[in-house]
Amino acid sequence: MALFLPKYDGEINGKITISGSKSESNRLLILQQLFPEIKIENLSNSDDTKLLKKALKSKEEVINIGHAGTAMRFLTAFFASRENSDKVLTGSKRMQERPIGILVDALRNLGVEISYEKEEGFPPIRIKGKKIEKREVAIQGNVSSQYISALLLIAPSLENGLKINFTSKLTSIPYIKMTTSLLESLGVSLEWNEDSIQIFPLNENRIKNFAVESDWSSASYYFSLIALSKLGKVSLETYKRESLQGDSILVEIYKKLGVKSSFEKNTLHLEKIENFTLPEILELDLSNAPDIAQTIAVTCFGLGIETKMTGLHTLKIKETDRLVALKTELEKFGAEVSITDESLHLKSSKTIHSDVSVATYHDHRMAMAFAPLCLKTNLLIENQEVVTKSYTDFWKDFSKLTKQKLS
Repeated sequence: MALFLPKYDGEINGKITISGSKSESNRLLILQQLFPEIKIENLSNSDDTKLLKKALKSKEEVINIGHAGTAMRFLTAFFASRENSDKVLTGSKRMQERPIGILVDALRNLGVEISYEKEEGFPPIRIKGKKIEKREVAIQGNVSSQYISALLLIAPSLENGLKINFTSKLTSIPYIKMTTSLLESLGVSLEWNEDSIQIFPLNENRIKNFAVESDWSSASYYFSLIALSKLGKVSLETYKRESLQGDSILVEIYKKLGVKSSFEKNTLHLEKIENFTLPEILELDLSNAPDIAQTIAVTCFGLGIETKMTGLHTLKIKETDRLVALKTELEKFGAEVSITDESLHLKSSKTIHSDVSVATYHDHRMAMAFAPLCLKTNLLIENQEVVTKSYTDFWKDFSKLTKQKLS
């Protein structure tokens, strides 16, 4: 179903409570399955988290996780480490086009039997779990951090722990740090060197209550909304000044786009800076926070400033090829965009076409990233329901601030 967003010229002012981080929630669900004493508060209500939770409880042989990429990676390693389990992991058509071979190869090298049901290197896969006794494994560091996090999460439950050796330079380091920080909070000992991470087995579990911080990726759309507003204020809960999430770099990035951020306990306040002088060009390396690239690109287009973003190589293997999708949809509005396999260059533009229909490609972030453009023009968001993948209440919250009708 498509959602029409008419141009909104009114005031932006309100308070939004966003559910727990999908990234933290999904990691904690795997750890909770391995160490049942863990209690989790403020769990994400995203589709991905619900699918992962359901899959972990499932007694079925075949598990379909739809579009949930994190669930596919984490469950592959989880079931591989469960002795005598026999599972087939599958997903949507797009999921069956997303590579899994690097993680499968690593698990095979640890002695696990995994076979491809269709195309080599891609889901669906059959996993016959076993007791993993090998102490070391090698994997590329410059691919999806989820492969590495998947191995890190199971490592403390293994008899001998696990040393993960990287054959290339690490990227998306904040997501790996998120995983290791959660492990350390649980009481896991680890050693992180330049080219390896050693995880030791957890012998004595600290019974731990985890309160999941709200999702910073979801906050990005409100940073964009305030940046594109004439004058606006919004308060977001529940956020920490010292966050495990790499996307918290939004505070520094959007300061350059006229958004002031401040913290009051666990509330993040965003406010448009009056009479702010925008830069002519915004240059960013988003290697450590690629998920906010779409939001930033749309913001810069709406503000009429040039942006050059690099470090975006992982966007090609997401729900869609996000670089191609961004270029295609921004150009409908009159933007001039060029891309490579790992970068995007948006030239400054003073023209924004009206009544454009934005295709979302089964990608939640495409829908939410383009929504704030309603402060500049009329637009139509196709398949508005895709937002439930990560942010179930997005349209309800967004409409509170922009007075949009949901039908």
